[in-house]
Amino acid sequence: MAASTVARRAVLSLGSNLGERMDHLQGAVDALFDADGLTPVALSPVYETAPVGGPDQGAYLNAIVVADSALDPDLLLERTQNVELAFHREREVRWGPRTLDIDIITYGDEVRDSPALTLPHPRAHERAFVLRPWADADAEAAIPGRGSVRSLLDEDEVAGQHLRRRDDLVLRAPE
Repeated sequence: MAASTVARRAVLSLGSNLGERMDHLQGAVDALFDADGLTPVALSPVYETAPVGGPDQGAYLNAIVVADSALDPDLLLERTQNVELAFHREREVRWGPRTLDIDIITYGDEVRDSPALTLPHPRAHERAFVLRPWADADAEAAIPGRGSVRSLLDEDEVAGQHLRRRDDLVLRAPE
């Protein structure tokens, strides 16, 4: 699959709860934009969040990357997985602790449900650690078929989730 000729807005969620968490997030941002095909649009503030589901584990650092992508969604998925591997991501336990997790949340208005990639991300609308930083990065953001990110933040199951904005930690786009 080749790069697409028209750039589409992609939203990526980054998370890390093992090792040097902030270094992993910044390294992911640097690696994602190291090759052609992605152009940074916005980086959210960093949030510290409790894990959702899975085994007992430490807190995550989470952030959102908004980018214009000339990559086909499958190539973007391949890039995100390669970046995860570069940071020694292991997939042994579902929702287990990880050095780096990169999820494609949306890719333009594309809706798909394939074994490799579901768009929009099937649980993004339920997760404050995705919605809160995304709303900070793009006040007009919406999830296709779900509605505006700001309105989803007010849903009961999301509103009760605890996160803490870490203004002492700042992601920077590569120059």
